[in-house]
Amino acid sequence: MEYERWDEVLAPYDHAVEELKVKFKNIRKEFLTKGEYSPIEFVTGRTKKIASIISKANRLNLEDIEGEMEDIAGIRIMCQFVEDIYTIVELIQSRSDMTVVYTKDYIENFKDSGYRSYHVIIKYPINSIAGSKEILCEIQIRTLAMNFWATIEHSLKYKYEHYIPENLAIRLRRAADAAFLLDQEMSEIREDIMKAQVMCQVKSITVRDVLNKIQELYNLGDTHKALVYQRRLDKIDTERDIAEILHLKKEIDYLLEKYNSNNKSD
Repeated sequence: MEYERWDEVLAPYDHAVEELKVKFKNIRKEFLTKGEYSPIEFVTGRTKKIASIISKANRLNLEDIEGEMEDIAGIRIMCQFVEDIYTIVELIQSRSDMTVVYTKDYIENFKDSGYRSYHVIIKYPINSIAGSKEILCEIQIRTLAMNFWATIEHSLKYKYEHYIPENLAIRLRRAADAAFLLDQEMSEIREDIMKAQVMCQVKSITVRDVLNKIQELYNLGDTHKALVYQRRLDKIDTERDIAEILHLKKEIDYLLEKYNSNNKSD
């Protein structure tokens, strides 16, 4: 296939990757904006390189690349905990803008190599100047520990052309078990970690809210009060004194309500 033809074939996959990255990043942002724990830690994506597509097609004897190859477009979602993976799977299954074709649970049924991850194959609609089409995309969902191990294994597969020496493969399997043991240990203290992270997010949202309200006072022309509140906020240890920040917010809210009431009566 000529390069120009490849460019045309891969364009919808490029679009899908970019759109899906934005959508999953927005899910994370939505959780955090509401002051809630996000099961998504971060998101990456890529369109498979032409050389990799050709190599895989030859290796698996694929004739219809677009219809049979599921990972030309690939999204990777990283989580802190194994439990988060299944939460994200449910989120994907509940969406109307993509259709789940099938799933592969390599956590419950991990590969002989030690590989663990959860794969969701979806159909995703793309609209472009050339028209509309549905493409296949693979979403890999894994913990940070699983991702660390998989990244190393991928590099070694590339070096040894998919045939890693047995002595190295044994050590990799041990490392995979150690990584999963770390995930299990983290799951034991998951509730405490989640509460601490949510508390940090609530503090961040509250400080931002107070700053916005101080700006409102500046806009209303009450520079003196705005400066007083700004100095009080600067003195508060925002890492610890959430109660004091909330008290400051309440004071400013009361003052702004008085301004609004006076404006209405005028």
